[in-house]
Amino acid sequence: MISVRSLATDSKNQQKADVIVAGGGTAGIAAAVCAARDGAQTLLIERRGALGGMACNALVHTLCGLYLLRDDDTHPLAYSNEGFPREFAERLIAAGGASSPVRMGKLDVLPHDPTALAAVADNLTRRTPNLTVFLHTDLTRVETAAGQIQAVQLRSQGCAMEVSVKSLIDASGDAEAVALAGADFEVAPTDRLQRPAYIFGIGGALENALAGDARLKLAHLISSAVTSGHLSSEALGVAFRHGMGKSEIWATLDLQADPYDPCLPECLSRVESCGRRVSLEIIRFLRLHAPGFENAEITRTPLQAGIRESRRVSGVASLTGEDILHGRLGENPVALACWPLELRENARGARLRFPTENRPAGISLDCLRSRTYKNLFVAGRCISCTHEAQASIRVTGTCLATGEAAGKAAAAFSK
Repeated sequence: MISVRSLATDSKNQQKADVIVAGGGTAGIAAAVCAARDGAQTLLIERRGALGGMACNALVHTLCGLYLLRDDDTHPLAYSNEGFPREFAERLIAAGGASSPVRMGKLDVLPHDPTALAAVADNLTRRTPNLTVFLHTDLTRVETAAGQIQAVQLRSQGCAMEVSVKSLIDASGDAEAVALAGADFEVAPTDRLQRPAYIFGIGGALENALAGDARLKLAHLISSAVTSGHLSSEALGVAFRHGMGKSEIWATLDLQADPYDPCLPECLSRVESCGRRVSLEIIRFLRLHAPGFENAEITRTPLQAGIRESRRVSGVASLTGEDILHGRLGENPVALACWPLELRENARGARLRFPTENRPAGISLDCLRSRTYKNLFVAGRCISCTHEAQASIRVTGTCLATGEAAGKAAAAFSK
């Protein structure tokens, strides 16, 4: 088993793995479990204290992209990707961590509890042979030679280790391993990047606080308060919905965050600080002015803001927005993208563009392979795609599917 044995990197602390997965979000969980199941000695590293990524640490509370699009609820509900995405969803439901799927407009989603999702991931990874998980661990260096990744350096709490590796999977969401390796990547212009969200949980509100046209009245109330100067302008980006039960309400605060660059620490620090400040402003305002919120309080705050887009690897192939909109399957797809283009280039809400006849688009393995290094694979929201396509493939259901495909491909390469 891989373990950290000293406080400094030296020859005695150099270890080996077949596959290393950088990032323990849903894509990383899928990649690590599937690589290990295929016989690869696999190490999954995650810088935070829980697996689940945005679905846990950022309190993203619905799993999107799990189901095929359908015209209405008279058509049967079907998973978009069988295999690990379905398995993970069913494990979550069986553990009581998710409700039944719900219909939201033209889309089907699976509401879940973020803490329960992390617990399901813990249980699954702990019981998977060939898999080691390091939480609170950062990838700090990637060593390359002869067109391949050779080794990585990891660090945790002042403890460093070097691991030689046959295949590396970047499931960081921000293509961090790609950047550290010096591999090619792309980033959309800062004025077009999908804007971040700060999600917080509200308890203590009456169960009918969002009933009927209450959401519209809340939006008008908040808009009027911003106009009158009683709330900051950032509060205009907030939207409310019930959680798994009506006893909890989720507030999603989209932030403009200009100037916005999610790869810069000063920008991320400003986003996190703004989210905390505005969420407190909102709850104080609701207690005073919104019917049903008189006893409301913030019950959950995120460990990080929800980042929707940053770097994307430059792969052997690239998925485009037109591929999504026209439902192009391509040859031998390894995953299907079934979510519309959900463009959030500002804090004024989503702009949705649905594919023709609700057809899914195919994602090829070449979209998960770096064009720079042949043993560098990518899964999740930073696969090789255009800015427009990323607005579809970044959702959890698709991340699980690309994670499974990347894990299996990396394991096969390592044999």
